[in-house]
Amino acid sequence: MLKRQNPSAPEHRRDLAADGGALPMSHNDSRSFFNLSQLVLSAGQIKPSPALKHSKITYFEVEIVDVQSKKQICIVDKVPPASTVLDVKHKFHKACPQWYPSRVGLQLERNGPFLKDSISIQSLAVSSIITLYFTDLGQQVGWTTFFLTEYTGPLLIYLLFYIRLSTIYDQVESRKNFRHPVVHLACFCHCLHYIRHLLETLFVHKFSEGHTPLKNMIKGCAFYWGFTSWIAYYINHPRYTPPSFGHKQVSYAALAFLMCEAGNHFINVALAHQTSSEGNKTCFPSPTYNPFTWLFLLVSCPNYTYEAGSWISFTVMTQTLPVGIFAFLMVIQMSLWAQKKHKLYLKRFYPEVRRKAAMIPIIF
Repeated sequence: MLKRQNPSAPEHRRDLAADGGALPMSHNDSRSFFNLSQLVLSAGQIKPSPALKHSKITYFEVEIVDVQSKKQICIVDKVPPASTVLDVKHKFHKACPQWYPSRVGLQLERNGPFLKDSISIQSLAVSSIITLYFTDLGQQVGWTTFFLTEYTGPLLIYLLFYIRLSTIYDQVESRKNFRHPVVHLACFCHCLHYIRHLLETLFVHKFSEGHTPLKNMIKGCAFYWGFTSWIAYYINHPRYTPPSFGHKQVSYAALAFLMCEAGNHFINVALAHQTSSEGNKTCFPSPTYNPFTWLFLLVSCPNYTYEAGSWISFTVMTQTLPVGIFAFLMVIQMSLWAQKKHKLYLKRFYPEVRRKAAMIPIIF
């Protein structure tokens, strides 16, 4: 009897494949498949790579035109939307080095106000091209330099007259005549006034952005320095006549002067911290436990009230005509400043300021 021979392994697999049957998996193949499956499971789901996002930034072109001739000076291109007017001034300075940023005045309209440095360019844009009108503001100085120069002069000038230089007064007459105590007191009060101004300029006042023309500083220095020379010459003159009512007049006037100086200082400190308790929101200063700040209940600019009081008191204390003229001009000038500030306060803090006077109750 013939035995049926079993086909070899390769032939058997080939036959099963031909018949559509599944091929049995060897031990090595099953192990490889198991390892591959474990690798896929441990790797987790394969995430598709994120698509790149392309952000399109819109730039502005700023055309700088001369306000007088209406001719184009230059075009500042590729200005980002987040840029400010100050950034445009810096780029304009690179194109035209003769005009540095503090000297450049930019207007949106020919007769419009000058734009502040903090204004965003995007807020001015109607299209991608912005036209700004240029004005040369002239040589500028910082506000700190302005006030330090204006107040240092009177301090030094008065001291030169107080020591009675030989080039100013006759030395024989200076040694012969006795100095009245009010002369020394006047020197102390005058120096105290300007030293306070200098210290507040450095450590108290917060100046607004920008600069001021050099010609304004020259005019201010001419006014203060000139009047100081006139005042100091008369008070420190060897033939100076003391006040009519003597010691009482000097004492009461000196006390009023010191009170006005203290009040002016406390008001300036309150204005420097002009923020609400809720946050950084600016609000009109309210009176505190300090009696010198109670003047806020009556006027909106008590610092000018105290300043005028200082010079009126100094006039009464020295009883000198030049001081009286200077005090009169200062009262007029400060009343104009107070009226201007009062109008701004009415726009910003109407409920708090509407029933207050500007500088002096009822009068101003």
